[in-house]
Amino acid sequence: MKRVLFIIFFWTFIFGYSQSKINVTDELNNSPIVNAKIFCNGSFLGQTNSNGILEFKTKCKSIEIQAANYQKETVLVEDNIEVSLYKTTSKTTSIETVILQDKSDPRALEILKKVNKYFKDNSPKTLDSYTYKSYEKVSLDIDEDSISQFNQFFQDSNFFKKKRAKDSLNNISARKIFSKSKLFLWERAQEFLYSKKYGEKINILDNRISGLKQPIYEMIALQQSNRDKIPNQIKQENRGLYRFFLTDTIELDGRKNFVIRFREVNYKKPDKKRKFNGTIYIDTETYGIKKIENISKNKNDGIITSTWIFYKDKWFLAHEKVKLRMSRMAMKEDGKEKDEENPEKAEKRSFGTYAFLTSKYFDFQSPIEENSKDFKGYTFSVKNADGRSLNQYRTDPLTDREKNTYTTIDSLGKIYNIDNKAKILTGLINGQIRLGIVDFAVDEIVNYNLYEGFRVGLKAKLNENFNPYFSPDYYFAYGFKDDKWKYGIGLDMKTTLEKNSFFRIEYYNDVTASGEFYRRLWNFKMRMMNYGNNLNNDRYYHFRGASLSYLNDITNGLTLVFAAKRNFEQAMFDYKFRNNGPAFENFYTLFTLKFSPNSTNIMTPQGKSIIDQKYPELYFNYEQSYKVLGGDFNYTRFDALFVHNFKTILGTTGVRLYGGLVLGEAPIWKNFTMNGLASPGRDINFNLTSYLGFATLEGGKYYNDKFIAYYFTHKLPVYLKSIGQNVSSFDFVLRGTIGDMKNPEYHDFRFRKLDRLYQEVGLEWNNFLSSYFNLGVFYRVGYYTTPNFKQNFAIQFKLKLLEF
Repeated sequence: MKRVLFIIFFWTFIFGYSQSKINVTDELNNSPIVNAKIFCNGSFLGQTNSNGILEFKTKCKSIEIQAANYQKETVLVEDNIEVSLYKTTSKTTSIETVILQDKSDPRALEILKKVNKYFKDNSPKTLDSYTYKSYEKVSLDIDEDSISQFNQFFQDSNFFKKKRAKDSLNNISARKIFSKSKLFLWERAQEFLYSKKYGEKINILDNRISGLKQPIYEMIALQQSNRDKIPNQIKQENRGLYRFFLTDTIELDGRKNFVIRFREVNYKKPDKKRKFNGTIYIDTETYGIKKIENISKNKNDGIITSTWIFYKDKWFLAHEKVKLRMSRMAMKEDGKEKDEENPEKAEKRSFGTYAFLTSKYFDFQSPIEENSKDFKGYTFSVKNADGRSLNQYRTDPLTDREKNTYTTIDSLGKIYNIDNKAKILTGLINGQIRLGIVDFAVDEIVNYNLYEGFRVGLKAKLNENFNPYFSPDYYFAYGFKDDKWKYGIGLDMKTTLEKNSFFRIEYYNDVTASGEFYRRLWNFKMRMMNYGNNLNNDRYYHFRGASLSYLNDITNGLTLVFAAKRNFEQAMFDYKFRNNGPAFENFYTLFTLKFSPNSTNIMTPQGKSIIDQKYPELYFNYEQSYKVLGGDFNYTRFDALFVHNFKTILGTTGVRLYGGLVLGEAPIWKNFTMNGLASPGRDINFNLTSYLGFATLEGGKYYNDKFIAYYFTHKLPVYLKSIGQNVSSFDFVLRGTIGDMKNPEYHDFRFRKLDRLYQEVGLEWNNFLSSYFNLGVFYRVGYYTTPNFKQNFAIQFKLKLLEF
């Protein structure tokens, strides 16, 4: 408990007077600016000396810097402040009127338009092949200019002298942590290969994260922000968030560049804020991006810089540098006499903590010798992850503080078991909670549907820490409304550890909704989006049986599954099929395919993990029943789902096309429900989004043996500032479906076939009131529209993290 209180005390001292030093320099040549004036709420604090430095005391949280022939700057107060100013040129002065009118310079917009137009031509991926390497370093630390004062504070502080013996953390005191090392350090070296014939391959050459013994594979495969991507500031859909101004042309690395400065639209008082918070340098010949600098409103809050080089007539990312303020530590010395008349003047010190990122790319080669073996497997491959070979790729040697970080933080990692905590958090990416040798499925804990009511359960799987090749699992669940237990047990048997390839045998006794798509290869995000599909559907059937299956990732983007199943199946509602009752025996095979050629994946000890889901994607199922082994049916069933999205100057369009077909005689649960989400008994239809559902369609009412459906969503290229620093946008949605039922008389229960075009239109407000939800309103149009408004209207909520 004392340790916890100590850490809380350390991070939460209140602010007050502090001795501060500011260093003011020229943005371009880094020379000191003499006689720069410093103000606090209009009160003059002093001006810089010949070295551009001023020491001052203030209780203001922010100060303003003014210098002749330079633009004003506002920064937050810290012990050590570094700030650079832009010179005020005649060109800059001439566009100030345009800035006050809050509109972009047409010349700048025309240049950015050409940048987007030629971005693909300037991309390295228009080459036949290439390779290069990268070295990245991420850290969390005190601002470097504050380290000496930080150390001095601890040497003089009575508080830490008193507490050092009692509150040491396994002989690693807080003083040692913060004065001798960084708070966090992560290094990564990668090799990038590209071939038009074989695609892209990224080899993680080595990796090390302070505090962790085992690598977090989903973390070490994270992509860089601007590598082979259009930067956010230049994207057409983000034009409404910035104002752009052409201010100059300069020469960089022997090539002429346009200089376009930009600022965010929420700069309401440009006279008191910097005119610009970023600069874009565009090559005048190719319209390729040479450099982008993005600066926070208060410059010492953060700066992000990306630089490209011109190689083989293409623009390769060469360097990225990020500095972002994370928090402010304020501390006071204990044991000193306080000023009773002015207690707020007690001696205090404050230090800013920052996140730092540096990425350097080197060893560019093109063309390269293309060997299919070099591109084998998933997009990402981990060559090494223990940090032993990182010294081969470091562009600069580690500092003493960085070396100490691994020693210090690794020790703390052992004490506080950071490895297991990190595995729990990363497991959530794939919908799992990892505890030792057991993985628990998140989406099985609590569910709700109209038949079972609340369904609670537990699904556990022994992971690779139990055995790398054999993984048994089981689950059980209980429905409060139907008052029944469900359960299953299975075993995965891997054939290799290089990719997903395994046999599975299982036994199950459960219930599920009639007429649904198979979701065998859907990822966790897609399954979560389909969570509300049966909130108003009580047409469930019971199935009990066993299956044998085999899954194999043929390539990075192609997965095949073949399964054979023998089931007993029974309708759990009033139903008869061709006067033969509600229960049958069924033996069938199921072939499932997933094709996702552009998604990026990595193989981890836990199995394949999706790093970046990219479109298009195709899901296909072929089910064939047989009158053998006691089976009562001989039907054929197909269903398919195609997902894609693409961007144009009009915005981002998403498409889902899906459909199904049943040939032969099959019970109603092997036909297709139309995924209705609405309830006729409510005053207003309110439901959660569904991946394939209709907000205004009544659940469990319609069934077809053949159908096609579409789901179109278009993100309007209009972005609005929301509460705080968040941005809102709107999606237009159109959904429709049509089908038929060849022999509805075979099915003795109340339902309707949907043989006319059913449509609904909607508008989704993304990032609704800066919350974690998107709010959608939908209205039924066309043939099935009724005079009753509440039947045609629906409101839907969706977690914004689910995206498209």
